[in-house]
Amino acid sequence: MSEIWQGPLEKIDDYRWRITKSYKQGMRVDGIIYADEKLLKDIRHDKAAEQVANVAFLPGIVKASLAMPDIHWGYGFPIGGVAATDVEAGGVISPGGVGFDINCGVRLMRTSLEHNEVKDKLKDLAYALFNNVPSGVGSKGDIRVSAKEEKEILVKGSKWAVGKGYGTEDDLECTEESGAIAGADPEAVSERAYERGKAQSGTLGSGNHFLEVQVIDQLYDSKICDTLGLDMGQIVVMIHSGSRGFGYQVCEDYTRSMVHCLQKYNISVPDRQLACTPVNSPEGQAYLGAMRCAANYAWANRQCLMHLTRKVFEKIFLKSWQQMGMFLIYDVAHNIAKLEKYVVDGKEKLLCVHRKGATRAFPANHPALPERYKQIGQPVIIPGDMGRNSYLLVGTQKAMEETFGSTCHGAGRLKSRTAATRTINLGVLMKELEAKGITVMASGRDTITEEAPQAYKDINEVVDVVHNAGISKRVCRMRPLAVIKG
Repeated sequence: MSEIWQGPLEKIDDYRWRITKSYKQGMRVDGIIYADEKLLKDIRHDKAAEQVANVAFLPGIVKASLAMPDIHWGYGFPIGGVAATDVEAGGVISPGGVGFDINCGVRLMRTSLEHNEVKDKLKDLAYALFNNVPSGVGSKGDIRVSAKEEKEILVKGSKWAVGKGYGTEDDLECTEESGAIAGADPEAVSERAYERGKAQSGTLGSGNHFLEVQVIDQLYDSKICDTLGLDMGQIVVMIHSGSRGFGYQVCEDYTRSMVHCLQKYNISVPDRQLACTPVNSPEGQAYLGAMRCAANYAWANRQCLMHLTRKVFEKIFLKSWQQMGMFLIYDVAHNIAKLEKYVVDGKEKLLCVHRKGATRAFPANHPALPERYKQIGQPVIIPGDMGRNSYLLVGTQKAMEETFGSTCHGAGRLKSRTAATRTINLGVLMKELEAKGITVMASGRDTITEEAPQAYKDINEVVDVVHNAGISKRVCRMRPLAVIKG
């Protein structure tokens, strides 16, 4: 770990801390970090708080540069950062505010299976999932597409997958943006990105991506659980993946080219990783078009992964996925920039909301929600680590007022991958996980140590903060049974 960050943090309340804009000349707004005293100590152990202050330099930024309790050091923006810029007032878009894994996100699927029905088949299930869902660096899947079809995926997203028989219309209704954000521009994407993406549809990838079979072990709001068809002891499946090499290449291409926009548009930022351009500039529109392509690629990817998962369950349990009640609860994006309307200083404004390692958390009755969730609010899916819990929450009105309808996205790293590999004993870790009844399968030994529970903050503490701060509301908690890692 690096030295302790010594910058000023002023306590607003038990769950919010302010970096005043007087901290650095050039900050246009304050920085606000959501955390409690305990998590704040971890946050001070890297320079993520400094990045919160740096983001406050962006032209057009409104209200505050925000950070969630899972905040940690990232490229330009901290991971766990949220910032909104006023589009009509020259507000900018920054690829560093989206990240390299564009629309890395997570989906949660319920089943009608109980823990007792699957416990004796868990090893077989884990083995079959590992062998039938491609994972690992550079992994390639059975779902191959032509160049023409790849462009279709970039525009249609999950709709392309459903059209191919990899799911149903019901899945689309339960996906953010119905699985395809409008405005994708395949012409704004490089040949290199196409090359990297064409064989990776329906692949999990590496790093912190996973497929988990989980069991619900605690209910917090039984009424919402009833609406969602969830109960104690029930088996659910969580899928965490993104846009793979395709999205990484889009980010790399535009991060490099956008540095030139700083001089062209006379923009001053303290870190070149915050390279940005006005949303309404030709460069801003090109990046938005390419980023939306990557977002749609990711939604199609997770739809394909869910299809492959359903097929494995059918093979193991000898029933159709419909008979096993394997229906999608929701799919949310973590790394994305979106144009959304909010009231700022009494006026409705079109904002470019960057959510980097942050989850959309819209409240009940929001027009973007499917009819089935209008009464309860948007499902918010927060994965933990492979040795602890994950959570389902719902969005709140307070999130709309304070955080541009955003909340945390996961536990947040404590140790770098290198540090985790150096300090964590694989044999000891595997015994600890086995003692908890958790089966782990991965394509590489290092992946398991890199993703060990000790490498992450405690998800229970992170979720406590967003729940108690009122920016999302706990619904139920799940613990892992079988984990498939890249």
